[in-house]
Amino acid sequence: MSIEEIVSGYHAAMVHKSPDELAELYAEDGLHEFPFGGLPAYQGKEEVRAGYRKMWGATPFEVEEVRRLALHRTEDPEVVVVEQDTIVAVGDRRITVPSLAVLRIRDGRIIHNRDYMDTSAVAEVRAG
Repeated sequence: MSIEEIVSGYHAAMVHKSPDELAELYAEDGLHEFPFGGLPAYQGKEEVRAGYRKMWGATPFEVEEVRRLALHRTEDPEVVVVEQDTIVAVGDRRITVPSLAVLRIRDGRIIHNRDYMDTSAVAEVRAG
């Protein structure tokens, strides 16, 4: 998969709240880290699947939209930075969760994702 296909697929998986779609973007041994917020890292495609199934299933919210604000290519051809806003509906409230994803992509799969989310917005979603 191309970088564009991976980023578009990543956003689609978020909108669908589909851990299966998300996990299929990762290499078998891919790593998904959350540097902020104290969440454990997911090591491997199956941990990504299980971790997101649990996380997305624990909070009643709908993802209305993921807005890609920018896709930055770096000097390292494997690394891109995605600026994004996720618009989430919790009951009758709309919450914007800004984030950055630093993706290392090799052979058409994510091998490393550093997922920097606005933890105060995430807490607001969880509390909703």
